[in-house]
Amino acid sequence: MLVQYGSKPNVVPAYGAIVENCSQENILNNLREYEQLGVKYRGTEALQNTLEWLKNKYLSYGYSTSQMQEDSYSYSGSTCKNLSLTKIGTLYPNTFVIVDGHYDSVTGTGTNDNGSGVVTILEIARLLQNLPTAYSIKFINFSGEEDGLKGSAAYVANVVNATMPKMDIRVLLNIDEVGGVAGETNNTITCERDTSTPTANNSQSNSYTNQLIACYGLYSPLDTFLDRAYTSDYMSFQSNGEIICGIFEKNETPYKHTSNDLLVNMDPVYVWNVAKGAVGATLHFAKGSTATLKTSGFDSDFQVRFYPNPTKNSLHINKGILKSVNYTFKLVDMNGKIALQKSFANSKLIENVFVSDLPKGIYLAVIKTSDKEVTKKIIID
Repeated sequence: MLVQYGSKPNVVPAYGAIVENCSQENILNNLREYEQLGVKYRGTEALQNTLEWLKNKYLSYGYSTSQMQEDSYSYSGSTCKNLSLTKIGTLYPNTFVIVDGHYDSVTGTGTNDNGSGVVTILEIARLLQNLPTAYSIKFINFSGEEDGLKGSAAYVANVVNATMPKMDIRVLLNIDEVGGVAGETNNTITCERDTSTPTANNSQSNSYTNQLIACYGLYSPLDTFLDRAYTSDYMSFQSNGEIICGIFEKNETPYKHTSNDLLVNMDPVYVWNVAKGAVGATLHFAKGSTATLKTSGFDSDFQVRFYPNPTKNSLHINKGILKSVNYTFKLVDMNGKIALQKSFANSKLIENVFVSDLPKGIYLAVIKTSDKEVTKKIIID
């Protein structure tokens, strides 16, 4: 049974096993690489190079290009891009858990603000790549945060509210500046809740934040400190009436927005411990499969999904991690007759076909690329 938003999490051994694979080496290497990319301000080559670096990281973890979307917006004469990576859920594909943070910086390389958040998101995405989750997840890397939340504001206006129907967001977890301070005892993470207007979702934000706190107690050695949410990308969603929570370092760096915001002034072990709790919380929010060691079926079908199932009017095709941009789709009835066939070129992650004219019954849905084929049973009701 799925735990609703007001339920306090208990330890899930399968989640703990995934958290144990959180890699301190990956965290440190990604922080070094992020720092080497330079000052990532709008209009700079460094910002574009960081975008490409992010895409290549996701691809190296096994995600496909069709799961990634670049959303462009203009600000002060520059074209900037947000990058979102979508992992479709098995039970609630149209309801999203968002894990976000900004990848731009100002004045310095921003290794803490917000390279620490970037590498944490990357590690969560790496660990959850081949794990089924009930709810869909969007990992979003925003630009323009240092210009006043421009990237997240554009995303809310141009994607969240432009989706028909409006995007259904279960909860958003914002990760910003979680690097700690070198030489200090970094043993506490600040967990942030919505205390601002509009207030309609404050109670649910408080509930999710308390679940976040509980997850840190279960999956990370860090203590927690409860505070309010403010001046980061989650506020673009908060003002849109979404449910938010966030994490932020308790020992705040004195080097924010300076050329000394560097790895040498941070605590990478702290980032590693922050990532552990964030992995556990994402698994809890998105309801990851507890069959941790039994996901071979999810892998062997390339995470292809057809939904809703049963269906009446239309069928959504999620091509999962199939890398081919071209494929054919067909529905075959129980007599072996092809009832519907369609080809997709330069396909998106999600395509839609109408099935309302087909007779009710059981069909085989088949998606085929040049070298792979996946077949699943669906019901038209």
